[in-house]
Amino acid sequence: MFRNVPRRSVLTGGLSLTLAGLGLSACASESKTPDGPAGPFPESWDEALTADVFDGLANQMGEQPGWFGAMVADEFNLTLNVIAPNVAGGGDTLYNTRVSAGELGDIVLTDVGQKLDELIDGGLLLDFSSYYANMKSAARFDDAVQKVNEGKDGIYAIPTQISSLKPTEPSEGIDPTFGPFVRWDLYKEVGYPEIGTLEDLLPVLKDMQDAAPAADNGGTVYSLSLFADWDGNYMNNAKQPCCYYGYDEMGFVLVKADGTDYQSILDDDGLYVRVLKWFFDANQLGLVDPDSTTQNYDSLFSKMQGGQVLFSFWPWQGQAAYNTEDHMAEGKGFMIAPLADQRIFSYGAPASGAAQVFSIGSNAEDPERAAAFIDWLYSPAGVYANSSQTMGAAGPQGLTWELDDDGKPELTDFGREALLAGGATVPDEWGGGSYIDGTSWLNVTTVLGNDEDPETGYPYNYKMWETYQESVANPLTEDWAAKMGGSATTMEYLTANDMLLVGTGASYVPPQDSSEVETIRNQVKAVIVENSWKMAFAADQAEFDALLTTMQDTAEGLGYQTVLDVDMANAKEQNTQREAIAAEFG
Repeated sequence: MFRNVPRRSVLTGGLSLTLAGLGLSACASESKTPDGPAGPFPESWDEALTADVFDGLANQMGEQPGWFGAMVADEFNLTLNVIAPNVAGGGDTLYNTRVSAGELGDIVLTDVGQKLDELIDGGLLLDFSSYYANMKSAARFDDAVQKVNEGKDGIYAIPTQISSLKPTEPSEGIDPTFGPFVRWDLYKEVGYPEIGTLEDLLPVLKDMQDAAPAADNGGTVYSLSLFADWDGNYMNNAKQPCCYYGYDEMGFVLVKADGTDYQSILDDDGLYVRVLKWFFDANQLGLVDPDSTTQNYDSLFSKMQGGQVLFSFWPWQGQAAYNTEDHMAEGKGFMIAPLADQRIFSYGAPASGAAQVFSIGSNAEDPERAAAFIDWLYSPAGVYANSSQTMGAAGPQGLTWELDDDGKPELTDFGREALLAGGATVPDEWGGGSYIDGTSWLNVTTVLGNDEDPETGYPYNYKMWETYQESVANPLTEDWAAKMGGSATTMEYLTANDMLLVGTGASYVPPQDSSEVETIRNQVKAVIVENSWKMAFAADQAEFDALLTTMQDTAEGLGYQTVLDVDMANAKEQNTQREAIAAEFG
């Protein structure tokens, strides 16, 4: 039976402060350790409890609802009260407010490196070594756990995105994180033209848009539709095609996965400016949604669901929005249309986990229960449930999937409806409500979906199951496979055609900016973001060129070179660590 758990208030607001300014240094407070050794975790918990979860990755705030909340309540008699800086205005304001009060939360999801070290030195995190002795699921990855706690006087953190895969192997499943994904049905309609380069994609998109100027919902169709929600050091959308050529970001630097090239994003002949020109050219052809400058991600996603957008920067965007079973049965949906010169960046499986870690607050009301819950997140049941939204894990066994007579995992009818048909209503005994609304709000993956469930021998990611691939064969995937030489998945095609470049999973975390660098960076990135958007929508080439010069000159005048030097040094140190990790794992 699921239990009711009382509400608990959330502390918000406050001024931006630092740990040092708050006096929460190692001199002011010492880390806490539970008294005495902890025995095995209880099989049940009698007293209902609400745990504050401070989560810098979460995009929802409040009490976890739905089937995931019901699972946690049933297993631990626990309600998760998610405290999300992303929802509370972004930045570090909420973080600093709670630090000033001496309590971030019962459970803390924070960044490894300086932030984690400061919280430990400030006495805000618990040394849960005695509980770790009973965290059997997390301890399966003990090497990674010990690595992230290296140099500390106990166990303060469990890394996320842990994997048993080699760090030189892709961490993704059947699709890479990035890639030029298009409405394949319209690409087919215009004759499957070969696409040599990113620039060669534009006339293809124009032909596709001309072939279907209106969507089924009556809305106007555009090839590209952008959004500004994720802008940071630059215009985020403009960074994505850079990844098609093997580059990823390090501040103001674009770094090639194999360490052979480092580019300033303001270089005249660099990839970032090239993509801005690509956006400009696309807009001149009438291919860019005019709502791009004002809409958010959710608005764009809705348009994709309605068939109003023909290009997706990522597989998990367009496919999630449009590739329903009904659409795919009609041969409609997003699939990769490869560029002949692409070498898509792939994140190698992180050797010691990702940059985010789980910790327990030093003032946690029930630290043992917090430890038991965190450990559950690394168990097969926890991985399937918690990662069902972030990494394609299948969801709860018995609800979304089950083992067939041959012991192979397969989706249930409900699972197919929930995961492939756009959503489903959860049975009352599982908590009720919408399946999508009930997914975990933690927004973090504990164990990569590519990893094998030790209990079944199959990956957590249902898209990698034989039963799934056999059952979802449809006119869309069959047509795509026929054009891709019989490849069953995107990753299979990219690997076979040497179109993937893996950045070894070194789990590198750059040092925190000095106050001077942080100040300059904040000023410069505002200039870069503003002018990048203006360049994409410039009236003509002369205005585009003038805006580029303005962006470069203004950034340089603000001290861009100072920040670039820092980012370049960090990028090269990351590559050094990648090389060392690759050598270590052979």
